[in-house]
Amino acid sequence: MSPRPSDAALRRRRNAVTISAGIKLGIFTVVSVLVTGLLAVIMGNIGLGDTREYHAIFSSASNLEKGDDVRVAGVNVGEVKKVEHYQRTMAKVTFTAEKGVELTTASTAEIRFLNLIGDRYLALEEGSRAEDAEPLAAGATIPVSHTSPSLDLTVLFNGFKPLFQALTPEQVNELSMNLVQVLQGEGGTVRGLLEHTASLTDALADRDQLIGEVVTNLGETLDTVNEHHEQLSSLVVELRDWMRDLAADRETIGDSLGNISALTETVADLLRRGRPLLKKDIAELRGLAKLLNRPGQRAQLVDLLERMPEVMEDQTRTGTYGSWYQYYICGVAAKIKLPLIGDIPIIKTIQKYIEDFSFRSTAPRCQR
Repeated sequence: MSPRPSDAALRRRRNAVTISAGIKLGIFTVVSVLVTGLLAVIMGNIGLGDTREYHAIFSSASNLEKGDDVRVAGVNVGEVKKVEHYQRTMAKVTFTAEKGVELTTASTAEIRFLNLIGDRYLALEEGSRAEDAEPLAAGATIPVSHTSPSLDLTVLFNGFKPLFQALTPEQVNELSMNLVQVLQGEGGTVRGLLEHTASLTDALADRDQLIGEVVTNLGETLDTVNEHHEQLSSLVVELRDWMRDLAADRETIGDSLGNISALTETVADLLRRGRPLLKKDIAELRGLAKLLNRPGQRAQLVDLLERMPEVMEDQTRTGTYGSWYQYYICGVAAKIKLPLIGDIPIIKTIQKYIEDFSFRSTAPRCQR
């Protein structure tokens, strides 16, 4: 049986274990801090070397923001510090570049797309006359003649909109990225663009029948429009005149809106008051319809309806003079039954004339 260690030996062993664990913890902490700092430098684009500050004038710096990359040949050499308004119609970009990056009076700056979600970066290039150029001092400004704004993707994509409608979202994204890279001057993607264009052409060729039908329909539509071009031109001119007249009468039209509101209220009140009377008239009309539907009344009703247009025309013409009716008597006929006066022939003749009395005017209005 081995002897039990003394308390001093146990303490020394515990101290050795504690020191070893502390050393390991210290090493782990230092390594973690170094790795975290390196990641922060990489992810945050933090430059550790000396940098110089420059300015660049752009006709448009849309969506370029503080903290965006500054690159030379795709390598990050600085960052954008400020984007501000300049002389009302332009933008001034303040950026930094590493001290080893030599900028000259021929250097150019261009805003490019980093990806399709809209991120940008500032690209620096030597320029076409780099041999004759002079070094650019810190704090100098690159003029607007040596800068280029970012590519307008909206205009580009609108031009390719008919093509994109026939593609899947994945094909659109891949083609769009290749287009952006090619148009920004980034080499090595022309072949890929052509390959994707060829594959997209094949996809469109598979739908040649559908495209042919669309073209045919468009041709027929244009032929129809061409056949009626005179009517279309006349319609456009009349619409223009109509809109001009409406514009001239806009104040009158605006004032009439208040009157229309008052008229609406008046009509609503009239309908509300006339509803009981209208209901009563409808009930009376039901009784009249039953009366007219009797067998003996049908012939009279037909005769009334046949004469109604002429009668109404005469009544309308007569009523145009005012709120009264004027009648001109063109003729009178009367038959009076008189008691027998005597058997004398002349008395009988006079009596018959009186019984069958009639009169007819010779005025022109009565000759119609």
